[in-house]
Amino acid sequence: MSNATITIEVDPDTARDYNAAPAEERRKLDVLLSLHLRRAMRSGRPLREVMDSISQKAQERGMTPEILEQILNER
Repeated sequence: MSNATITIEVDPDTARDYNAAPAEERRKLDVLLSLHLRRAMRSGRPLREVMDSISQKAQERGMTPEILEQILNER
């Protein structure tokens, strides 16, 4: 499968963390983001609705703001 490059805007901390991550971790994040973008774009639903659904499912599975923050801060 070939890939194409897109540019998205993120906050400076996210950009710094992404660029500082090892290549393998960046590759995994790229795949994860690609899957989520594909699902969101092909769903036919408004983006806000897709985001709310993802958030609700994460919360049902035990995700809390504290856990999310911890995951985002891990390296």
